[in-house]
Amino acid sequence: MARTPPPFAGFEWMIAWRYLRARRSEGGVSVMTWISLIGITLAVFALIATLSVRSGFRAEFVDTILGANAHVTIYALGSVTENGQMDRTMTDFDAIAAQAATVPGVTRVAPLIRGQVMAAHQGRNAGVEVFGVAPENLRSLPRIADPATSRGDIARFDEGIALGSGVARELGVGIGDRIRLISPDGVKTAFGTSPRVNAYEVTYIFTSGRYDIDRTRAYLPFSDAQTFFNREGVADEIEVMVQEPERLETVRMDLLKAAGERGQIWTWQDASGGFLRALEVEDNVMFIILSILVLIAAMNIVSGLIMLVKNKGRDIGILRTMGLSEGSILRVFFICGAFTGIIGTAAGVILGSLFAIYIDPIFSFVNVSMGGGVWDPSIRGIYALPAELHLRDVLSAVALSLSLSFVVTIFPARRAARMNPVEALRYE
Repeated sequence: MARTPPPFAGFEWMIAWRYLRARRSEGGVSVMTWISLIGITLAVFALIATLSVRSGFRAEFVDTILGANAHVTIYALGSVTENGQMDRTMTDFDAIAAQAATVPGVTRVAPLIRGQVMAAHQGRNAGVEVFGVAPENLRSLPRIADPATSRGDIARFDEGIALGSGVARELGVGIGDRIRLISPDGVKTAFGTSPRVNAYEVTYIFTSGRYDIDRTRAYLPFSDAQTFFNREGVADEIEVMVQEPERLETVRMDLLKAAGERGQIWTWQDASGGFLRALEVEDNVMFIILSILVLIAAMNIVSGLIMLVKNKGRDIGILRTMGLSEGSILRVFFICGAFTGIIGTAAGVILGSLFAIYIDPIFSFVNVSMGGGVWDPSIRGIYALPAELHLRDVLSAVALSLSLSFVVTIFPARRAARMNPVEALRYE
């Protein structure tokens, strides 16, 4: 008794390969097959490029938040003073900071003074938010104390003021220049409150990577900020940084206990959660849209494979009369269609990976070609288009493309397998 060959035997691969490399005049690969190949390549490329940019944008956005801002802010509930104003300052900030520093996972605790003022220099004005912080605490902020993106000497911070690069550009100042800070909440006199005006030397200019921070933020030494904002002996809030900012639930309750009865906490996720959720929704929508593009490209395989089956009707009839089963015919044409999906997916992965790896020179070329101004940091918040290539993104794109390619290939392959050999050879 003749032994039945196993599925995907060598002769099936040989026949499929002969069909794929045959010239068009011989009934081989049609134009539709090339179109489907290019379509799958571009669809997978677009999917990987979008996923990498999505991952890079979220990572850059989160990194700029965590590197220049508190992971958790401790503040006090307000109380009404004798003159009817709301007082939210903290008199026992040293004790609260010491207690918060003992919480496992906390890496940095810094009392802060915050206030909004007008900065002026030679007729130029800019609204800035001033953070009063101790010099050692400023040096522990990764995005602020980065020497690669800063100018000046951070060691001289206690002698003047540190400005964001956007503020410095707006005022037209550099290291060594003096600026004036003007606060409407100044000295109280018999005729009312007069504005407080102090001059400070610019000793440090930082670039955090976030346009909104660089454009609005300045740092003063803690004691100078207390004097300027009439906060002697108090602090406005306490900023806390932790080892795992993405898992704040592990330290939230401990920090709340450290804050005391009048204390409350505000996390970076509370402040930016809405934006992160919007990014997540946008990511899901983009993945669905690009998945539809991959499906459309994969559907072209059906057209090319149907034309191949039509051109190879005589061959199918001969092969069936020679003893090939319906399963063998199905697998031959399945290999033809799946091979298109595999080649297109591989090419798309290569192009998408190269795009993610070399996104900086590609973006620079596009920016120069368009005459500049392609990326506006005042709208997007960060200074360049980021991209991060993750294995899980590549694998998800590959799995989606191959699964769709294999599924759509089955239908024309079954049509070829069920072709009647008598009908196929009747007019030959």
